Parts: sequence; structure tokens; C-alpha cells
Amino acid sequence: MAIYHPIHKGERPFVVAQLGQSLDGRIATPSGESKYINGSHALDHLHALRADVDAVVVGVGTVIADDPLLTVRRVAGQSPARVIIDPSGRADPAARCFAADGARRLVLRRAGVAAPVAEGVEVIAIEGAGAFEPAAMLDALAARGLTRILVEGGAHTLSAFLEAGCLDALHVFVSPVILGAGRIGLTRKACDTLADALRPAARAHVFPDGDVLFACDLARTEGHVGDLDRPRQAGREGQAHDNRTHDNRAQDAKGDDIRSSNIGSRRTRRLRATG
Repeated sequence: MAIYHPIHKGERPFVVAQLGQSLDGRIATPSGESKYINGSHALDHLHALRADVDAVVVGVGTVIADDPLLTVRRVAGQSPARVIIDPSGRADPAARCFAADGARRLVLRRAGVAAPVAEGVEVIAIEGAGAFEPAAMLDALAARGLTRILVEGGAHTLSAFLEAGCLDALHVFVSPVILGAGRIGLTRKACDTLADALRPAARAHVFPDGDVLFACDLARTEGHVGDLDRPRQAGREGQAHDNRTHDNRAQDAKGDDIRSSNIGSRRTRRLRATG
């Protein structure tokens, strides 16, 4: 599928995140049950992403709550390095993600934290006020040869990478189930108007079990709400700029370019920092 192509190319650092949720935007029930909101196709896709990246990243909360393996099992391919964001050393060294199976295992933690780790686990001690900002963590991984990254969870970690502009792509699986209450998957800084909403270009893929995958390209934005009732040209570039004949629409387009440029600039600074 075309959505895998940027990862396959591997010409530059690429960061993708996947999220599975219900129709009403929940990733778990109020009690924390989350297996499995989405169906088998979503799991297959997640494992395919794992097989295509250098490393899969999760926060320590996900390790404590779910004890995930983070390996490739449902498709052919090699398991990526497993990276746990664990600033205070809360993760159990016996957690399944630390099992010695040939894949690299890394922990990001604050300098000076002396909590034990499983044998063979690489500890990356980072410090400073912005040490655990997404861009800084990506720099630390790139310095160790890990440049194609899958951010898998949990919701807090994924939302932080999204808000920091450090995701190239976001894959959201929506399952036709309504929970009514429970944990929300994505959060970001609230916008006052719909014109300020993040509106990435996206492709929708419908699977036989009813799950819908929204493959979002976060380096691109589509038209604003006022453009939705207008005919669009073919292609994402056309969708972003179609029929913008008035001065205020030209100004909107300029704003889109600035926002995209800001994201690109942050990623460029990260690339330069890692050589």
C-alpha cells in the first residue's frame, strides 16, 4: 500500500504513530479494558508498521498497564528495537518488552536514576529542561542509528509527539463500536476556531471487519472549513488550494504554508543536530 512507501524509502528520519479507537474516540473503557477495540486488520497493520521501522517507542505507562511484547508476529519481518520512555525508572525489568530475543532494547531515563534494568538493555541517560521533549528524544535515538520510528503509545506519549510537530504520519483506526465513556486517545492544545484546527491530508481505507484506517500526512494540510462546500481538484495539492480566488482564501493558503514550514523547520533542525 502507498501508505507504507515513505517508511520503506528510509531516506531520512521518519516518524509515524498509530492509534486505535472506538467510533466515539475512546481507546479504553473507564476500567481500562482496551483489548480489543479494533479488529484483526488493525493488528495486522500495526505489526506491518513495526516490521518497517527501526524502533517502536512507548511510554512507561503503557508498559505498566498492558505489558506489551512490541514484537512482529502477525506478518513477516524482523522485530524493531524497543524503546521505553521511563524518566524515573518505574518499569519492571521483568516486563515482556525487555525479554532478550535478539532485538535491541533501550530505556530513556533521567541522568542519575539508578533503578535496575534487565540484562542487555541500553540505558540512555538524558538531562536538561527539555530532555524529554519529543524532538530531543528523537535526536538521542537518531544518534544511535534509529531514524525510522513508530510511536505506539500510550495516549499521553502520542499526543505529546503530535503537539510538538514531530510526527510525519498518523494512522488512526476507527472501529464501529461506541463505548459511551472511557479514555480519550488524542489530545492537543485547544483551538478557538475551526480555522485553527489541525486538518491533515488523509486517505481512508475500509477493512472487511468495518474498521476504517485514516492515514494522515501531517506534513500537508487540506482546505479550511469554508472550502468544504466547493468542488475540489484531484490530488492533495488541489484539495489544499482549490478555488481559492478571494484575497482571504489566499491569506488562508499562506497561513497553511507557514504552519507546514514551521513543522519542516523543526525537523530540519533535528536532522542537522544529528548529522
